[in-house]
Amino acid sequence: MKKSRLVNYLLFIPLFGWAQQEPKPYGALPSEGQLRWHEMETYCLIHYTPTTFQDKEWGFGDADPSLFNPSNFDADQIAQAAASAGFKGLISVAKHHDGFCLWPTATTDYSIRQSPWKNGKGDMVKEFMQASHDHGLQFGVYLSAWDRNDTRYSTPVYADAYRAQLTELMTNYGELFTSWHDGANGGDGYYGGKNEKRIINRTTYYEWQERTWPIVRQYQPFAVVFSDIGPDIRWVGNEHGFAGETSWATFTPMGIDGRPPVPGDSDYSKSPTGDRNGEYWIPAECDVPQRPGWFYHSNQNDKVKTPDQLFEIYLKSVGRGGAMNLGLAPMPEGILHPNDVKSLDGFGKKVAATFATNLAQGAKIEASNIRGNSKKFSAAFILDDDRYSYYASDDGVVNPALEITLTHAQEFDIIRLRENIKLGQRLDSVRIDMWKDGQWKHVASATSIGASRLIKLDQPIQAQKLKVSLYAPVAPTLSDFGLFKEAASNFSFAMQSNSLIKLKANEYSVESGSNMKKAYDNDPNTFGVIAEYPNGFIFTLRGPIKGFTYLPRQDGNKEGIATKYNIAISDDNKSWKTLVDGEFSNVSANPVEQTVLFNETVQAKYIRFIPKETIGKLFTVAEFGLLGYE
Repeated sequence: MKKSRLVNYLLFIPLFGWAQQEPKPYGALPSEGQLRWHEMETYCLIHYTPTTFQDKEWGFGDADPSLFNPSNFDADQIAQAAASAGFKGLISVAKHHDGFCLWPTATTDYSIRQSPWKNGKGDMVKEFMQASHDHGLQFGVYLSAWDRNDTRYSTPVYADAYRAQLTELMTNYGELFTSWHDGANGGDGYYGGKNEKRIINRTTYYEWQERTWPIVRQYQPFAVVFSDIGPDIRWVGNEHGFAGETSWATFTPMGIDGRPPVPGDSDYSKSPTGDRNGEYWIPAECDVPQRPGWFYHSNQNDKVKTPDQLFEIYLKSVGRGGAMNLGLAPMPEGILHPNDVKSLDGFGKKVAATFATNLAQGAKIEASNIRGNSKKFSAAFILDDDRYSYYASDDGVVNPALEITLTHAQEFDIIRLRENIKLGQRLDSVRIDMWKDGQWKHVASATSIGASRLIKLDQPIQAQKLKVSLYAPVAPTLSDFGLFKEAASNFSFAMQSNSLIKLKANEYSVESGSNMKKAYDNDPNTFGVIAEYPNGFIFTLRGPIKGFTYLPRQDGNKEGIATKYNIAISDDNKSWKTLVDGEFSNVSANPVEQTVLFNETVQAKYIRFIPKETIGKLFTVAEFGLLGYE
């Protein structure tokens, strides 16, 4: 009898040991650098180049370096404002599309060396780095692949110079958390005075995988590389800051018409959502400017996003498994506007107050199944505020349920869930029910949990007992469960808006056909469409104006959006004088209202707008507007 018991015990040991093993990883997995990035959740991107002094969104590359001479540059003020909002990192736009380098590079004369700031001996990238570290923030750099100044652009010599610039940034500024690469490249530019359009083969020109990104890997092994398609972090496909309601961290980049996917030439249709069981772990970064544009414009001082607006972005970026990258825009003097600072501080206080206490703490949890009945995978781990300790079920149990009984009834409107992503993104979906009136009542459902999922309820509810049902193709690994109540935000701007207002419809008239009436109906959700517009759009003025506005269509389609324009004035509707010949920079990715302010008040009788270049063959407009004084 004793021998039989011993044999049975020995046979049971391997089974018992196997039952307590961690679940096997599922699908694509994050690297160490990507794990660190997920833990950051939020950071900021600082746009500050000569373009700021030109009041443009994209510099043409023709600004004289003497223009770049901030009177009160203070990297500390900017970093402190970001830290007050709870952001975990800063990214310096070391070179934007205008080609001006904010560090004393050896690769071009078009840099801070040629500016009067600090007599050409400054290094703004270094100052941003130091200020970041002083305020406990990680640091990263943005290096535009497009250079509208460099006369070498489109030749192999420039591509080599670009990689040399990247090497300088990767080796001279300490440990970096990211290397950020924009998808905009190739097109019109100054190019050393050539003033022409240069087209490059985006597939081969930069040799991203062969020669460029390996520089980051060599010198900054833990830095995540961002571009439209990764390789570490992908663009979310818009500049609103919102990931898809379903947004997988796994993603398979796709090219167009058989071409390989590269920055600026890829299929972005799945960028907001990712791919369930995608080939690579490439989560979404949700980049969004704090103002309508990425660069500072004085006419946007009253359009800074409020703490409540930023909180919504947080819920739809970090709360959908991605990261929130907020664009900061210093004024020409070199500091953030008081409205920007106050909004950041209010956002930080709102987030801190909302998530200060997990209302589920102390709850009793009963699981329908626990992996190997082992404490190692206890459901209690979902309340310990550790991303990587977790509850797990047995391999054959892919739909376990957790019944959570709170210490007392709590009112909440945010539910937080996380997976242990070291083992992959395993959960397909979750369902949350509350016990009410003797039965389970559905509260919320969500897909693509991943690193973090924040479910915002339409209205606060009160409950004491909840059930969380998990659905996965393999044993789920839930690492966090939290209940929170959104904190109120009592906010007002530090400074009032400027005196410019939009003229009413009876303060001007316009010559247009019936198919363009929607361009003047004060409804941003409708838009006018026209195929031919040789004479543009002529407005008859009844008083002085100071500016012109163009709102692109807002339905997500880019067809017909104007990218270049001409605005002219006339007193007789026959002889025209050009007032502005310009471009709506970045309007394709960020189709917000475009404002053109005139250098002087216009007193003419007529003003004409001609879209010189559009996306596609049509011209579309949601709203035209003329700006006057209050």
